[in-house]
Amino acid sequence: MDIESLLEHLDGAYAPATLRAYRTDLGKFLKWCAENGETALPANASAITSYLEAEAERAVATVERRLYSIRKIHALFGHPDPCASAEAQIAIRRFKRSKPNRPRQVLGISHDTLVEMLESQQETLHGIRNRALLSLGFDFLTRRSELSALREEDIAFLADGTVQGLIRRSKNDQLGLGRTAFGSRRSAQLLETWLEAKDNRIPWLFCPIANYTCMDRPLSTSQIRLIIKSAARDAGKAADEVDEISGHSLRIGAAQELMMRGLDMSAIMRAGGWKTTDVVARYVQCAEHNVWE
Repeated sequence: MDIESLLEHLDGAYAPATLRAYRTDLGKFLKWCAENGETALPANASAITSYLEAEAERAVATVERRLYSIRKIHALFGHPDPCASAEAQIAIRRFKRSKPNRPRQVLGISHDTLVEMLESQQETLHGIRNRALLSLGFDFLTRRSELSALREEDIAFLADGTVQGLIRRSKNDQLGLGRTAFGSRRSAQLLETWLEAKDNRIPWLFCPIANYTCMDRPLSTSQIRLIIKSAARDAGKAADEVDEISGHSLRIGAAQELMMRGLDMSAIMRAGGWKTTDVVARYVQCAEHNVWE
């Protein structure tokens, strides 16, 4: 069985994004091996060492992901792990120590900034959708992929005027156990306005709009990132601040806001569906300094 056939065999057992990463990373490794006279499967420690030298300019996270893909495909084919030998481990440690390992922290969007972003949206179909998306993304502490995957059936409006949502699957919940998220009255009102304007035949909660018409597909993660950055720009934020925004900025900013309001780490982790404290701690440790001028 070749690598492509194996990846097709894995369809359904792994998330589509995981399989895309395997395909991309293994494709690059296969190309490098072909160009440098190395055997890709099974690879040996010498090939891994040389590959690390060739990837010296890459970020640690990128190379770690590629090595994981290489190790995974070897395991699935029943070959020994080419990264397990002392020679390969030394090369991996040398590569990591040659790089600064502290992750780049994107800018979190505070509640005050969120309000400015909401107020900057125009009274158009795009603006109505974007207001609901931004508010709900902040309240639910969602990743872009989670926002993209939301369907109307995942949303329930509560008697107290707030809104509840089911995040069916996430990056650290591949089995789809799901988590419940809660939104404010503001989010409930904005979402009701959007659902009244949206084509109710479309199951996706947030969909693209073309020629003043809702499209029957979910917003992509890249479209959501652009909506967030554009809203910050429309709210009058400086170009260098907008550059520091990512699709994670709503999630990070909401976590920082919860910390500033006195919630403990366990409560923040439950709200955002985090499994470990490391990432959350990095998000909130500089909350007091992560402000918009």
